[in-house]
Amino acid sequence: MSQTAAPTTGAGDTGPSPGSVVIAEHLVPWYGSEIPCPAADLVAGELRRRGARQVRGSLLVTGDAAGRTAQAGTPSGPAHSDGGTGALSATGHTAVVPGSDPPTGLGAGAEDPADPAAERAAREAVDACLAVAGTARTVLLASPRSFCAGVERAVEVVEQALEQRGSPIYVRKQIVHNTHVVADLEARGAVFVDELEAVPEGATVVFSAHGVSPQVHRQADERGLRVIDATCPLVTKVHTEARRFAARGDTVVLIGHDGHEEVEGTLGEAPERTVLISTPEEAAALEVENPERVSYLTQTTLAVDETAEVVDALRARFPALRGPASDDICYATTNRQDALSAIAEEADLVLVVGSDNSSNSQRLVELAVRRGTAAHLIDDTRDLRPEWLAGVRTIGLTAGASAPPGLVEAVIRVLGGLGPVTVHEHEITRETVHFSLPPAVRTS
Repeated sequence: MSQTAAPTTGAGDTGPSPGSVVIAEHLVPWYGSEIPCPAADLVAGELRRRGARQVRGSLLVTGDAAGRTAQAGTPSGPAHSDGGTGALSATGHTAVVPGSDPPTGLGAGAEDPADPAAERAAREAVDACLAVAGTARTVLLASPRSFCAGVERAVEVVEQALEQRGSPIYVRKQIVHNTHVVADLEARGAVFVDELEAVPEGATVVFSAHGVSPQVHRQADERGLRVIDATCPLVTKVHTEARRFAARGDTVVLIGHDGHEEVEGTLGEAPERTVLISTPEEAAALEVENPERVSYLTQTTLAVDETAEVVDALRARFPALRGPASDDICYATTNRQDALSAIAEEADLVLVVGSDNSSNSQRLVELAVRRGTAAHLIDDTRDLRPEWLAGVRTIGLTAGASAPPGLVEAVIRVLGGLGPVTVHEHEITRETVHFSLPPAVRTS
């Protein structure tokens, strides 16, 4: 028995472009109600990795009793000609997820029946997802996760600037390290630039949450720019400490990652007295002008346990070492690492939602791996790979401090499109920190 599937389009829709693959957001059986496809993004990711062009839509499913049985509430994949599940035709490949109640589906179809490459890509993508479907899974949801107070403040700064002053509002570097946040603000009229030379003289520019050096502030003044500083207050604290430690004659050892924007800004506060290290080995080999006058600072988004190892090595090298009165690693970084630590060893797999350039998100992945659990960083659901889910029944899920909460919810929806999902939230603390907006955009 077999099913065939053909793409359908709405009224007035010109349809997909030639050579593309239609990804089913719904299956439309001839006999009854639409079947949703919550795991469509998983199929999309597989097609993207196969280089296929994509459009979203519905697939019209025509078939036999296999489809009717699934629709009636006893889901089972329609028979494949080779004995597998799913059905392949010249235009599509669809399946109802085994055990889904109410039914959910998977589907993709070549727009052009004469395009064997698109047909093959559609079949392979659906089969890859179907291979890990039908399994009941548990999601251990780490809390706190996602946006922190500094990120919320920075995003709101740009939103308020756009509302109060209109577009364009220029932003030096990414306001926070997340591609979705940046794309959303770009759509509203924000213009992101790498350097101030790209900002017209006299225009409004926002400095990102990661902070900037005094040199950048001077450049803005020289160009007559109207500056709104969205630097996280916890980063500002580190800048203040750098100036204070340098002013008392110390060598300031900054623990952080070379090239990170936050590190570049902090180094700029006292460049002649600051050295950057990142490992215990570098700490043990460090030479300074006066071993009795050494202080340390840290980037705010480092791994807590690894940073402690570097500080211990510094203290062994320089017994008179002094540091900040309170930890420079921010509360949100610490909380997200502690929350993940509480669930990582119970999980078969850890998924961290965040962009590649997000330091705190990368540290979460590394933490899970150190706990012995496979872990992956995903920018969104399209980065999920079906093979990661093979044999996995318990998934730890968290998000870096710059990742929007909705991306986590989307991951749960996609997983639910592959079979029953039970979510258990593990909250280790409740965050109540709030930072006021800078005066330039404060409304009350």
